[in-house]
Amino acid sequence: METPRPITSMPRYRPELTTAEQLPMSRAEMDALGWDACDIIIVTGDAYVDHPSFGMGVIGRVLEAQGFRVGIIAQPDWKSADDFRALGRPNLFFGVTAGNMDSMVNHYTSERRIRSDDAYTPGGVAGKRPDRAVTVYAQRCREACKGVPVIIGSIEASLRRIAQYDYWSDTVRRSVLPDSKADLLVFGNGERQIIEIAHRLANGESIRDINDIRGTALMRNSVPDGWHEIDSTEVDTPGKLIEHPDPYAMKEANTSRCAEQNSATEAQPIRLMSRSLNSKNTVIRLPSFETVKADPVLYAHASRLLHLETNPGNARALMQRHGTREVWLNPPAIPLTTDEMDYVFGLPYSRIPHHAYSKQRIPAYEMIKHSVNIMRGCFGGCTFCSITEHEGRIIQSRSENSIIHEIEQIRDKTPGFAGTISDLGGPTANMYRLACKSTEIEAACRKPSCVFPGICKNLNTDHTPLIRLYRRARSLRGIKRIFIASGLRYDLAVTSPEYIEELATHHVGGYLKIAPEHTEDGPLEKMMKPGIGSFDRFKQMFEAASLKAGKKQYLIPYFIAAHPGTTDEDMLNLAMWLKANSFRPDQVQAFLPSPMATASAMYYSGKNPLRKISQQSESVFTPKRKKQRELHKAFLRYHDPENWPILRDALIKMGRAELIGNDVTSLVPPARGGTSGTGRDTRKRNPITRPARSELRGRKVTPRRRKPKQ
Repeated sequence: METPRPITSMPRYRPELTTAEQLPMSRAEMDALGWDACDIIIVTGDAYVDHPSFGMGVIGRVLEAQGFRVGIIAQPDWKSADDFRALGRPNLFFGVTAGNMDSMVNHYTSERRIRSDDAYTPGGVAGKRPDRAVTVYAQRCREACKGVPVIIGSIEASLRRIAQYDYWSDTVRRSVLPDSKADLLVFGNGERQIIEIAHRLANGESIRDINDIRGTALMRNSVPDGWHEIDSTEVDTPGKLIEHPDPYAMKEANTSRCAEQNSATEAQPIRLMSRSLNSKNTVIRLPSFETVKADPVLYAHASRLLHLETNPGNARALMQRHGTREVWLNPPAIPLTTDEMDYVFGLPYSRIPHHAYSKQRIPAYEMIKHSVNIMRGCFGGCTFCSITEHEGRIIQSRSENSIIHEIEQIRDKTPGFAGTISDLGGPTANMYRLACKSTEIEAACRKPSCVFPGICKNLNTDHTPLIRLYRRARSLRGIKRIFIASGLRYDLAVTSPEYIEELATHHVGGYLKIAPEHTEDGPLEKMMKPGIGSFDRFKQMFEAASLKAGKKQYLIPYFIAAHPGTTDEDMLNLAMWLKANSFRPDQVQAFLPSPMATASAMYYSGKNPLRKISQQSESVFTPKRKKQRELHKAFLRYHDPENWPILRDALIKMGRAELIGNDVTSLVPPARGGTSGTGRDTRKRNPITRPARSELRGRKVTPRRRKPKQ
């Protein structure tokens, strides 16, 4: 892997620039700082919080440290360009971000219902940002200040850098680049890219000539001279889609066409070719936007190729035609070193929301204000998750001293701190300092996961640095408790009994959230998650460690309903497992196909991009119908009386009516007033009497005793 120029090595653009208490959000604040104009204006869909857990805060402080005047326009009124002119015309560029969340995920539930709140807005008020915020903001910036370069970033832009399936419109949409008409797209964590872009623009270079920065995407008219183009089908040869009869179709299926396709020439399997071409001047042409929109198999093929080309050590450039132009993706950026991570997190954040919000609560800030991010990236590769696509699978860890310094800053400077650190983690709590044992193997690897189907033999799983960090952090003066709230990779944790003991003894407040996601091998294989046996081993070790520490502590497991590859039988088996283990989930979630995720490609195409894609390749069934998605969620909440009617109907249709009863082997009780399990629960209830014992979820019914009259 090439060694890039350190982000701390460039001379400051304005050596005389002083550090602002908070980056300005108004002309009055600019005047107080003595600025006639901003060099860079960041437009964001979140409220401005000057904290290292908020993207606009990080990028703003990084650019300020490089000597640039940076202003913030937070949650502008997008219905006109007026708010986008609030800070005047920037000297260099607009930086546009939707915020810490994708705007569509922020707005809509997995059932496409509008959410009633927004955790990144003062007061939790919904509706302060538009749908597809990156596109809308970028267009308004163009309108407000014509000729000023517009650079888009954040997770929303990052996951829409090529043609992607869009769940909310149920279609394949274009890359966000041509839709937004932005000059550049920064994908992944953007410090390295944005620093280079800013300095090159400041040195007089045209935005049109900045086309070679890793971790960026741009529009081109053609392949530049000196580049060798490879068609993606030479690397990964897909077959044609077989039109299987729709079992839910109301009209007769065209079986003759299916038979004709099945008798066609033998399918060509995937060929993963080893090319000796220099990756620095090789570009892979993906099927065009128009092609992947029309052909789900080629969409799955493009998704597979994209994920094969995500390792910064061996990734090649990608291109995809959109109409008459090309979306060009440079290889991913080189991950930050520990020194660079320390530099980014050591900048002078005020760690509070901008003073313009006065005392309004910002729910997302309240959740993380006393937390510390110790690392970035995730090598888990879960197909439903977009962390790897955005942050990469190479772990970028901070030094122990840097983390300890931030904890001390929280203790000494954060208003209302009472001695409890709410989280010491990151995308995954226990991947701190874990990496491949060989840098050469790491640079050459194209595996999507280091822990599936099992832990790679080349992966260092030593939790000792993390244990040492925990012990040092909780020994600090004024620190009473440190909790671990980030997601825990339990298949890694079981390799270190000492870590589990440390966790259970000191860092769990009675309950530990953990995400096995499912119990059945079919869905777990599509998720790239370990078998339930790993969870059972962790549970046993965690309970033993808790008992040794003299504590009663419990695991809170999370599961996903309606994930690609999940059948009704799978959900029934999961429900029976939940009941056998006395788990009663309160909040459940159905699968939401996020842009660019592998599971989203399964959802849209019906194919499995994790395996060979051809005529005979594995088809993936996905529950898409509303009733079936509701049924799968009902199985997770088998204990809720409101779900009993739909579960009785389903059990009878599945031939599992024996699970309707009152004994311990049953899933749901029978309906009162009749033997049928169909329809609504018709039991008549006297409003004066207490509910049936079965509806009280196992609670004891104690008769109420009247107080005798005096």
